[in-house]
Amino acid sequence: MVAFLLIVGLSFWAMAGFMSSMIGDYLFDERISMERTRMETLAEKLAPSLRDRDVTTLLAEMNEESRELGGSMALTDQNGKVQLDTQNALTGTRLDIPQVTDILVDGQRVSYAIRDAETGQEIVPSWVLFMNRTGSRWESVYAAAMIYDSDVIGVLILFTPAETAMRSVYQLQERTLLIFAAIAAAALLFSFIFARVVTRPVAGLTRGIQHMAKGDFSSRVEVRGSREMMQLAEAFNSMSERLESLDQSRNQFVSNASHELKTPLATMKIMIESLIYQPDMDRDLRTEFLTDINSEIDRLSAIVSDLLTLVKMDSKDVRLQRESLSVADLCRENEHRLKPIAEKKGQTITLTLQDECEMYADRSKLNQVIYNLVENAIKYTPQGGRIRVSLSRQGHDAHLVIADNGPGIAKESLPHIFDRFYRVDKARSRETGGTGLGLSIVRQLVLLHGGAIRCESEVGKGSSFIVDLPLHQG
Repeated sequence: MVAFLLIVGLSFWAMAGFMSSMIGDYLFDERISMERTRMETLAEKLAPSLRDRDVTTLLAEMNEESRELGGSMALTDQNGKVQLDTQNALTGTRLDIPQVTDILVDGQRVSYAIRDAETGQEIVPSWVLFMNRTGSRWESVYAAAMIYDSDVIGVLILFTPAETAMRSVYQLQERTLLIFAAIAAAALLFSFIFARVVTRPVAGLTRGIQHMAKGDFSSRVEVRGSREMMQLAEAFNSMSERLESLDQSRNQFVSNASHELKTPLATMKIMIESLIYQPDMDRDLRTEFLTDINSEIDRLSAIVSDLLTLVKMDSKDVRLQRESLSVADLCRENEHRLKPIAEKKGQTITLTLQDECEMYADRSKLNQVIYNLVENAIKYTPQGGRIRVSLSRQGHDAHLVIADNGPGIAKESLPHIFDRFYRVDKARSRETGGTGLGLSIVRQLVLLHGGAIRCESEVGKGSSFIVDLPLHQG
């Protein structure tokens, strides 16, 4: 912003200098043009008098013209020697100035210059802006050739003070610089305000990013500014919300995983310490303790296995081994495998297969989906319950529904049932031996196949898990 303001200020200063110099040149050119015409006319008028040596006429005309122009005049012969001088200061001397030389030697008709009256140093009008305005007395020098019968018979010179013209140029420069300074100040102020308006949202985003870099994902920025800045702020807030949600999920996941792993370890530690410090323990009790330890080890192994499966899925490291298969066959296989477990609880599994739903998919992973859903239905359905597995084709999708008449799921729990380690009834889940990761794995496997899964439930009437899988071929 500072560089921008500096560039604007320097640009205005340069423009002011250029404009005042250009206008100064124009004023000097106008004055030169006017006085040159006047000198040419006077020289032409006085040439016959000079030829006739009519000193009286020459001197009268020169004095009158000098008074009108506010200066002095001199007249030289063809050799540059002053014949007449209205101030009688140069008469009889040889006037060796560039303007006389321009006419007598170089053949010019008119010559002009501005010079220091004391030193004779000439200046260019454009340099007025850069000159010292005090300590010098400037004058204009006009020289015009006096021609008679095509011959230069003398030179008429006019000396006039240039202070008035110089003062006009100085005033013009000062006013121009003042105007441009005011404009530049206004432009700088506007630029500063504009820059602040533009950079404020960027500064807000920067602060938000710095907070996020320190681990504070709750940082949000105010949505304001231009359309692009508003879109950027909205995108940042959306990203921040997503990161905050992921961070909370990660923390919750780590906490849940730690708890799930710590519980069986604590249980095993107590049992093992009992075995160590009670060597004369009853044989049946010892066997029971060892059996419980073995169960806890199996539980730990299941949790670790499920965690590794989820890690692979999260890292996109899972590859589907697709083959042609029938979803109906997978339903039959899992019904056959799980039927003995259901019969132990007096439950019935009913298959309703309206279509074979042949598709190109990963057999083992779809088999895991169906097995986990049916097994969950068996676990959470009470004695004598019913589990229904129905399959149909809906458009280009296989529509699979696993329903039970169990206790159902509360409405507030439905959005979380696919979260890792989430349990509707924690006490009951411990009894059934679940890890709290099964439904999360099922959801990931369904998504890997491009499908979708959802749950519909009503407390006291049961739950239904609905899976839609695209019937890709080849």
